[in-house]
Amino acid sequence: MQQIFVNLPVTDLEKSKAFYTALGFTINEQFTNEQGACVVISDTIFVMLLTKDFFATFTDKNLCDARAQTEVLLCLSCTSRVEADNMVSRAVKAGGTAPRPSKDHGFMYQQGFEDLDGHIWELVSMNPDFVPQT
Repeated sequence: MQQIFVNLPVTDLEKSKAFYTALGFTINEQFTNEQGACVVISDTIFVMLLTKDFFATFTDKNLCDARAQTEVLLCLSCTSRVEADNMVSRAVKAGGTAPRPSKDHGFMYQQGFEDLDGHIWELVSMNPDFVPQT
């Protein structure tokens, strides 16, 4: 089984852990210490929240400020519009932002939020019965 570990630099590890647990995710304490925390999204998706100093040890490039620049858009599938909307509501309540309005493309509903450090999370709910015409 292939897994993905998304590594994100964070300013305040404890606040970031609280943010992601407020979204309903759990922390795997086995892979968590004062430099990083493993957020369990699913059985195959994990987010490693790394302090900026520790994150910098993995690259020779400068770190960008995700509030001012975008390097990546992270996207999670949701089972429904309600699930996507609820996650955005929890994100905003936990200190994140929802800077863009939701979009209904007919076959796909798109919603999103930014975490405490400005990392963009897109949420999509797809209608499997709808095949877009090209």
